[in-house]
Amino acid sequence: MVDLHSRPSTGRDPRRPAAPRRPRGIPWWSALAGIASGLVLLALSGLCSLAFSSSSAPLIAVGGAFVDVVPAWLKDLVIGLFGTRDKLVLDISMLLVYAVVTGLIGVLGARHPRAAAVLLALLGAAAGVFVFTRAQNSAADVVPTLVGTVLAVVILRALLSRSGPSPSAHGHGGRDKPAPATAPSPAAPTSPADAPPRRALIAGTGVLAAIVAAGAQGIATSRDLSRKVAQFVLPTPRKRAAPIPAGAQVDVAGMPPFVTPNGDFYRIDTALAVPRVDPTSWSLRIHGLVDQEIELDFSQLLAEPMIESHVTLTCVSNVVGGDLAGNATWIGVPVARLLERAGVQDGADMVLSRSTDGFTASTPLEALTDGRDSLLAVGMNGSPLPPEHGYPVRMVVPGLYGYVSATKWLTELTVTRFADQTAYWTSRGWSERGPIKTASRIDVPREGKDLEVDGDGAVMLGGTAWAQHRGVRAVQVQIDDGDWLDAELGTAVTSDTWTQWALRWADARPGKHTARVRATDGTGELQTSQHADPAPNGSSGWHTIRFTVA
Repeated sequence: MVDLHSRPSTGRDPRRPAAPRRPRGIPWWSALAGIASGLVLLALSGLCSLAFSSSSAPLIAVGGAFVDVVPAWLKDLVIGLFGTRDKLVLDISMLLVYAVVTGLIGVLGARHPRAAAVLLALLGAAAGVFVFTRAQNSAADVVPTLVGTVLAVVILRALLSRSGPSPSAHGHGGRDKPAPATAPSPAAPTSPADAPPRRALIAGTGVLAAIVAAGAQGIATSRDLSRKVAQFVLPTPRKRAAPIPAGAQVDVAGMPPFVTPNGDFYRIDTALAVPRVDPTSWSLRIHGLVDQEIELDFSQLLAEPMIESHVTLTCVSNVVGGDLAGNATWIGVPVARLLERAGVQDGADMVLSRSTDGFTASTPLEALTDGRDSLLAVGMNGSPLPPEHGYPVRMVVPGLYGYVSATKWLTELTVTRFADQTAYWTSRGWSERGPIKTASRIDVPREGKDLEVDGDGAVMLGGTAWAQHRGVRAVQVQIDDGDWLDAELGTAVTSDTWTQWALRWADARPGKHTARVRATDGTGELQTSQHADPAPNGSSGWHTIRFTVA
């Protein structure tokens, strides 16, 4: 007799609990699909951005927004650790975070491809918001991000469909389907499993074509701008700077050159990508508390009488003994002449300079009108300004740290009051006026290096000191807590440039030693020994090194 309620035997004891399912591993293919799609977004957007502003690339826009909110202590920490490579470190860090985020989107897509596509689209939309809110951008600059996002989503869907389980392998609920009773007809249509490879191929071809088109357009735009820059002829200054005497460079092996080559000049600014400024469309607006507003295009500025001046610039983030200082010969228009033409009104005490990328600096009015060589510079060391140093026009103001004076890619000067407006870094806690502190450093030897004695048993030490707009009167070196020894100064050039020094230590003894340096400025004030970090108004203290006499 057959029990109608019985079930077919499964070969398993019904009293025995079912074995737990194995947890699924991470779908690596899907994670890679997410990362690859994210890279498509960045690569295509970056190529398209060549035809737009430099901050229209999403990575640049997001990084710029991060720089805007970073606290002063973190800025100093990064610059102290990595120096002028700080932007590279930020780019690498952002790429790593981005890879993790897009990889997680791909992991989600293994089971929920539509949700993953939506998240990637939202990621692109968020980047578009950052692009749109950058100071130099307009609505049109969002186009590269939109194009990259759309094609990245297409690629993600194609790759996820490619990586999904085959419909013929699993049925509803993941149970194996029984084999079909009859073989499929030879004339049956192609299996749906063949569709994903075709979609991926079509999508990949479309993306490749878009990348080629965007790259061609971007390269053409960049070449056109490079051609305009190359056609610029540096004007002949009406007033030449005095020649730099040979004695300005001290005779110590290993010393840096008195004039810093353009390629070696430090670069610290908030622009992750160098702004691409077309000189034919550039203009400078001078307004605010003036009798009449002035606007000049590039040709009109070049027609102004120019002067040439040797000026040392220093970054406020420079630590004691650091190398964020450089000396160059600049050609430009005195700011005082343009301000006089505009007619500064009573009560004004500050000029707010603005860069094309939105950076601002608050320069004390007296530093622009007291007779020092404060310039709107168009030339650097006999050449047009390099793009990374502010082409076509930047400010150069002796005696002030760069964050309140050395605005690059200049587009606007607003005559105003400190009580009425604040600048980029002063609104983040840095001091308003930023006068440069007296500083000195030891360049030879470097920390931990060896010095060889000469035939007379002496060794040579050398370094640099600066106190812009006050000059350097004396430099002294102390070795192993002994007496302070007077160093020999190189020939002074101007009070606005640094001065090199040399010291011949006659009774050098083999072994390990310590040396420290201090300077006295042109007013007779001794450099302070009190240690201070760069924030909020520049570092201070005596530079000290350890070295070995071999």
